[in-house]
Amino acid sequence: MTSAAGPGAVGDPGLSGAFRIDRDGVWRHEGVEVTHPGVLRNLYANLCVDAEGHHLQAGPLRVPVQVDDTPFVVIRTASGGPPDALDVYLSDGSREPLDVTSLVLDDRGTPYCRVKGGRFRARLSVSAWLQLAERIEVDPGSGTPVLILGSQRIRLRRAD
Repeated sequence: MTSAAGPGAVGDPGLSGAFRIDRDGVWRHEGVEVTHPGVLRNLYANLCVDAEGHHLQAGPLRVPVQVDDTPFVVIRTASGGPPDALDVYLSDGSREPLDVTSLVLDDRGTPYCRVKGGRFRARLSVSAWLQLAERIEVDPGSGTPVLILGSQRIRLRRAD
């Protein structure tokens, strides 16, 4: 059955949950990994998030996307030029400056940051976190981890 707004619209039971991004940032459609580079670019380009959750928006169609953890994974970090800047490489193939003010640790110590102009959360992969680890010190007074970038000392806070 198709809803009045067309296939894939909110309320269409035929497509609900058909798209999923697993914990590793892998897109799946009906359980099958999406691997075509052009299709993946299109999925990321149409990915949105709002109070109702993640979805693909194509014109008036809104297709829900189940996200196991975050829609983006930081796969590596690199110096972005100045000593107080880092770039992140994301699971969608893009590169952008790391918003160091958005770095947080969850209750298990897993690091997250905001990407895409702050619109989305991203989890740092183990390899990206290890690349940052060489720049992290523990503040002797508070025991809090602090990221050192040039003259900046960014205290890594716990996620809410």
